[in-house]
Amino acid sequence: MSMARKSVSVSLGSTTRDHRAVVTLGGEEVVVERRGVDGSLAEAARLIEELDGQVDAIGLGGIDLALVVGDDRYLIREAVELAAHASRTPVVDGFGLKAVFEPAVIHRLVTDGILQAGQTVLMASAMDRYPMAHAFVQAGLIPLFGDLMFASRIDYPIRSIAEVQELARKILPEFTRLPFTLLYPTGSEQDAEPDARFGRYFEEADVLAGDFHYLRRYLPARIDGKVVVTTTTTAADVALLKSRGAAILVTTTPRLSGRTFGTNLMEAALVARFGLRYPDPDFAHRVMDSGLEPDIVRLGVDDHGRQGP
Repeated sequence: MSMARKSVSVSLGSTTRDHRAVVTLGGEEVVVERRGVDGSLAEAARLIEELDGQVDAIGLGGIDLALVVGDDRYLIREAVELAAHASRTPVVDGFGLKAVFEPAVIHRLVTDGILQAGQTVLMASAMDRYPMAHAFVQAGLIPLFGDLMFASRIDYPIRSIAEVQELARKILPEFTRLPFTLLYPTGSEQDAEPDARFGRYFEEADVLAGDFHYLRRYLPARIDGKVVVTTTTTAADVALLKSRGAAILVTTTPRLSGRTFGTNLMEAALVARFGLRYPDPDFAHRVMDSGLEPDIVRLGVDDHGRQGP
């Protein structure tokens, strides 16, 4: 009997969020495991070297290899250096899933009536998830992009895709050379009490979207009735969103053993299963035929007065 394929996410995040599960893709099981390093780049590099050649694919968690905005691609120096510590095992950061699967999820949510044209969506970072941002705009939602707020605490919302592209050209060549920990919550920061300084933008929005750690970083005390579209959530994260009044939680990756994983680990699982990487032309077909499903949880009272799960 052949051994199950295995993918591991080496995450700059907290070790308290480590987890292991099994996902079925294309009729075969793949072991998925998330291993945090509490923000230590040196430990991440060591772990990638240890895993190289021992697992089928490695995901980079808490950091992107590049930010892709429109037709432009901005490499992130620290991430590229980390990935270079693997010479035999492919290393991915989740962009393949962000490009292929997440727009399809947004389309499905609109088709199912969970999202509607005319709603305002506060998206933590359009530069981190440009395909999702573009899908929201195509679906007729009104964008409120928080790139400057969520990454740099600059109180300036971005309200168009064109402005995102213009800003990216101006700032990303320099931003991508900065230590990534200055831009994104890593290690113990992921467990810190949320800072509600941008609460009025959460209040303006009907939909909250993007990376969960960014959203949690500034989550206000109440988000009553809002739809949250995100990725990595533990049982504690779900309880937090429910306690603050969120109506529906959508994660673009499936819930496995009580939690969802980041796109980097799920993309690594797909690479492990099929041996294909984005942008291979067959990658998209494999993803869409793999059986991968988003997770949709109704947190509040539904239309029939029943309490959601």
